[in-house]
Amino acid sequence: QVQLVESGGGLVQTGGSLRLSCAASGRTFSRYAMGWFRQAPGKEREFVAAISGSGGSTYYVDFVKGRFTISRDNAKNTVYLQMNSLKPEDTAVYYCAADVGSLSSPRKIATPGYDVDYWGSGTLVTVAS
Repeated sequence: QVQLVESGGGLVQTGGSLRLSCAASGRTFSRYAMGWFRQAPGKEREFVAAISGSGGSTYYVDFVKGRFTISRDNAKNTVYLQMNSLKPEDTAVYYCAADVGSLSSPRKIATPGYDVDYWGSGTLVTVAS
């Protein structure tokens, strides 16, 4: 029902910046809590950041706090992840996710084992030293 398409991944040097975008097909996008996850080689998928439907509430995992910013433009059905001060350990496939439930929240999306409703196919971010 909801299709998510990520873009903006690529190769960047340590300390550089990238902005990821996730375009959603849903007509009720403003009601979806949205999140970003990532998966590095040999590691499990992990939560990165999430934002409420209105954009008024955000939540970040500690290892990106202060460097990454999640935002959304509901008029464009798009969520963004601005990544600054990138480190080699940020190298991963980054996935966009949507949670459509009325009880969803950024903090809930960050809960280990929580299943979001929709996933994008991912975009690769490579940070070179």
